[in-house]
Amino acid sequence: MTSSAKSYAPLFRIDPGLSLSLQEQIRRRVMEAIAADIFPAGRKLPSSRKLANELGVSRNTVFLAYQQLIAEGHLEARQRSGIYVAEATAPDRKMSLIAGPEDAGEGAAATRFLRGVRPPSHGYKCPPDWQKYPFPFIEGRYDKTLFPIAEWRESSRLALAVNEVEEWSLDNGEVDDPALIEEIRTKLLPRRGIRARPDELLITVGEQQAFFLVAQLFANSRTRVALEEPGLPDLREMFAMHGAQLHHQPVDDEGLVVDDRLPGNDIVYVSPSRQRPTGVTMSMRRREALLAMASERDFLILEDDFECEMNYLGDALPALRSLDQEGRVIYIASLSKVLAPGVRLGFMVAPARIINEARRLRDLTTRRPSPNNQRAAAFFLSLGHYDAMLRRLRRVSEERLIALQNALNHYRPSSIAVAPVEGGTTYWVRGPANLDARVLVHAAKARGILIEPADDWFALPDGAKNMFRLGVTGLPASEIRAGIEALSQVMLELDSAAPAAMAESGTGWLGPETLEAAMSNATLLYNTVYGELCTIMLAADGSMTGRSGYGAEEQDSGRWWVEGDRWFRQWRNWAFGEAMGFHVRISGDRVSWLDEQGRVVDSAVLSRDPVEPADPAGQKTNP
Repeated sequence: MTSSAKSYAPLFRIDPGLSLSLQEQIRRRVMEAIAADIFPAGRKLPSSRKLANELGVSRNTVFLAYQQLIAEGHLEARQRSGIYVAEATAPDRKMSLIAGPEDAGEGAAATRFLRGVRPPSHGYKCPPDWQKYPFPFIEGRYDKTLFPIAEWRESSRLALAVNEVEEWSLDNGEVDDPALIEEIRTKLLPRRGIRARPDELLITVGEQQAFFLVAQLFANSRTRVALEEPGLPDLREMFAMHGAQLHHQPVDDEGLVVDDRLPGNDIVYVSPSRQRPTGVTMSMRRREALLAMASERDFLILEDDFECEMNYLGDALPALRSLDQEGRVIYIASLSKVLAPGVRLGFMVAPARIINEARRLRDLTTRRPSPNNQRAAAFFLSLGHYDAMLRRLRRVSEERLIALQNALNHYRPSSIAVAPVEGGTTYWVRGPANLDARVLVHAAKARGILIEPADDWFALPDGAKNMFRLGVTGLPASEIRAGIEALSQVMLELDSAAPAAMAESGTGWLGPETLEAAMSNATLLYNTVYGELCTIMLAADGSMTGRSGYGAEEQDSGRWWVEGDRWFRQWRNWAFGEAMGFHVRISGDRVSWLDEQGRVVDSAVLSRDPVEPADPAGQKTNP
C-alpha cells in the first residue's frame, strides 16, 4: 500500500464525549504523534481535506487545528507543497531517542543510598474509583455535586485576566499573594476571633505542608510531643521522622484530656473544633485549662482548626489562638475540604518570627503555592462564593448527618454507639465487642459499601478493633438509609455467635398469651446510638409516646399491637414511620426485641409504672 492510501483515522482518534473540542483533540493527537516519532521532523501530514474526510469532521476544523500548531512552531506550511512537522522539533527528538531505559530495575544503584525514611504506616487506602461504589461512607471524599464548579470557573477566569497574570506571574520568590492574605486576614480569621498582621500569615500547600513545616522547625530527638489518641497518623509519622519523643494523650467526649500527663511536653497538638478522627468538639473549660497549663508549664500548642465552620448543631467556640495572650499557639487551617482535590491551600498563623522561619524553610522545597491558585482563591473569597459554598455545605451536611443518625438508630440501635458531635461530616462508631472492623470493611466492600476502619488512627493497640468511621460527604441523603440497611445486614451475618447465645439463655420469647399483658402500661428506657436518653410509654389502649433527649427535646407518638407471638409498633415520624414487628424476650428488668433468627435487634430497661393514654395532638416530632 502506498503512503497516499494510508488511513490516519486510527491515529487521530476522536471522542465526542471528551470535554476537549474537536480542534483540541486533533492538536493533541498530532503532538502525541510527533512526541512518539511517528511524525518525525520534516514529515508531511495529511491534507486538511483528507484528514477531515477520514475523521468525519469539517475541513475547517482540521484547518484551524493545523493553523494553531503552525503558530506555535510545531508545524510549518510549505508553499504549494503541504503541511510538515517543523525542523525545529528535531533536537528535542534526538535527545528523547537517546534516553535511558524506563525501568532501571529494583537493584538500581541509587537505592543503596536511601537513608531509610519510614513510609506512612496506616494501611487503609480508599479505592481510587470510590465514586463507582453505591454507598461510599468515606470521610473527605466529596461527591461531585458539592464542588462549586461555576463559581470556581469564574474565579479562575478572573485570575487569568491579562492584568492579573501580569501581577501574579512576577517572580516575587517567597511572597504570597497579598490579595489572598488580605481575604484570609479580614474575612476568615475574624470569624474565629483571630486578629493577625500580614507578616503573621503563611500560605501553604494544604494544612499537611503546614504540619510538616512545624515538625521541621521544632522537633528533634530531645523534643517531647503530645498527640491526640486517637489522632492523625501522618502527624505521628512527621514528628517520628525527626526523632521526637511521642506521648499519646487520650480523647473523650470533651476532646483532648487536660491532666498531669501533659506537663513535660514541649508541643501539644490539639484539634478542638472537630477532633480528628472522632469528630467531638473540645469544651470551653478544656480550652481554658489547656491554655492555662501551657502558660504555667511552658509548652507550645499546635492548633488544628479542622472543620471549624461546620458546627451547625451547636454554637461555635472560639479558637485557642484567639484566647492566647502569650503567642504560644500556632494556628493551622485550610480552605474547605470541598476545594481540596484541586486547590490545596492552607495557612498558618503564628508570631512573625516563626512565620519568617517557616517561609524560608518552605522556599527550600516547594516555594510558594501556585500564585494562579492563590489569586483564584482570593477572587473566590472576595466575590462571596466561599460563604455561599459553606452555607450550602452546612445545609447538605446537616441533612445527611441526621439521615445517618436516624438510619443507625433504626437498624443498629443496641449494637453500636457513636461519639457525640455538634456538626461535621462523620460519625465515629464503636461496634459490638466481638466485631473485627477490618473484617467488616472487607465484607462491606464486597457489597458496594465503603467504610474506614479506626485502627489506623490509634498509636496504641487498645480499643480500636471494633471501631470504624462513617462519613456522609460522598453520597446523597436519599441513599444513606439503604446503605446503612445493607451494612447492618453485613454486620448481622458476621455476628454468627448471636443466635447461639440466645439459645443458651433458655428464656425464649414470649407467646401471644403473655405478650400483650407484659407490654401494657410499660415504660421502656434506653439510650440512642448517639447517647441520648429515650423514654417510651406504652398505654393499655395501644397508644404510645416517646421522648428523646435529657430535656425531652424530641417527641413522637404512635401505636403498638400484638399479632401472634410478635409485638408491633409504628411511630408517626420516628423509625421512618414504618410498622415493624419483633419477638420479645423479658429477663428481669431487661426487654429484648429479636428477629426471626433469634438475634437481638434492640433492648431496653423495662419499668412497670402505669401511664396515661397518649394524646397525639400537639406532639413535637423527631426530625
